Amino acid sequence: MKISIIGTGYVGLVSGTCFAEIGHDVTCIDIDERKIALLMEGKSPIYEPGLTELITRNIKNGRLHFSTNYQSVEYADATFLAVGTPSSDNGEANLTYLYAAADEVVKHIRDNALMIIKSTVPVGTAGKMTERLAQKSKKNFYIVNNPEFLKEGSAVEDFMRPDRVIIGSDSEEAFAVMDEMYSQLVRQGNPLIRMSNISAEMTKYAANCFLATKISFINEIAKLCDATGADIEQVRDGIKSDVRIGHHFLYPGPGYGGSCFPKDVKALMRTAEAYGMNLKIVDAAEAVNDEQRSYVFNKIKTHFTQLKGKTFAFWGVAFKANTDDIRETAAIRIAELLHKAGANVKFYDPVAADNYGKYMKEIGVPVQKVDGQYECLAGADALVILTEWREFSNPDYDKIKANLNQPVLFDARNLLKTNKVLSLGFKYYAIGKRIE
Repeated sequence: MKISIIGTGYVGLVSGTCFAEIGHDVTCIDIDERKIALLMEGKSPIYEPGLTELITRNIKNGRLHFSTNYQSVEYADATFLAVGTPSSDNGEANLTYLYAAADEVVKHIRDNALMIIKSTVPVGTAGKMTERLAQKSKKNFYIVNNPEFLKEGSAVEDFMRPDRVIIGSDSEEAFAVMDEMYSQLVRQGNPLIRMSNISAEMTKYAANCFLATKISFINEIAKLCDATGADIEQVRDGIKSDVRIGHHFLYPGPGYGGSCFPKDVKALMRTAEAYGMNLKIVDAAEAVNDEQRSYVFNKIKTHFTQLKGKTFAFWGVAFKANTDDIRETAAIRIAELLHKAGANVKFYDPVAADNYGKYMKEIGVPVQKVDGQYECLAGADALVILTEWREFSNPDYDKIKANLNQPVLFDARNLLKTNKVLSLGFKYYAIGKRIE
């Protein structure tokens, strides 16, 4: 099957590469000439485990192509729209890039082809797009919703072995094409679920907002554990074995971030407001998450009292491990608060350091990048672990103690073993752990 994908961001590039891997002929399109040139050399502009190898292999096999023009759309059986839908100032999803891409695609799309919305879009977008494009073209084509459920850090695996594939359409012809397109990925019995466009759009937001709520819930319970003396690790073990709850997204930390949860929570709240509703649970999830960013800082402030002139070393600045994505990462907010209090920040991250350093410079918060996990600690008054990179889980405590001005650890990911850290003479702070 011939597929074109508009947008070579996280979703578009992973989807296009994986479709090529299962045998489709794929052209990924982007207006960014620098990015396309990089991809044509087999280099990925984003960090995602396993992605570069797949790009290289499928370019070599002739199934994966890159372009800055829309010519491939003329021959495509299906064209995916995988452009960004960032939050506007009021929290609504900004559809400017989506509509611009659709307007260009409709100039080239052939009769009976599919235009597939892969981007996360507000409920009702497919209907509005259908009306919009009907004014621009008399061709017969189908608009389909196919929301993505990829987790950064495991996106290739998620795409190749999906829990489910959601298809939103009102056309049997479109469903048939999508069935064929995804047939290799659902052979093991994972469902391809058919529904209306508007239900598919709602499904995406409902899923992400529910997961965001789970994160905020466990963070609330962790704070209560801090107050009462209970241990969140034990509590988590006690509740995750309940099949009605499960173990996913129940890790306390500095709050959720990334490109999806923050903007999708806001967008669903704005959609509800447009219908005269207030989603109280979703609203609370966002409020808890905003507070959680400051929770780690408050632990630091409580310990030191006076922060002016102090230096703090961050291990990890990506919003989660196995990605270079620093969007909405807690490391931004915590660094801002420390800087405002007169403190200094040094940081080390194995993948996301350049992205973080560039962004912090743009917003005027001075931070010092250090190329080395233990070198980053030299002269710092405390270590703050903010990303759950595996290399931080079993550190050399002697090196930590030798480099820090004082043996103080703030473990915002609960990576370290409490008893071991305390036995080595560290002052240790975590999220909801019982520390005696």
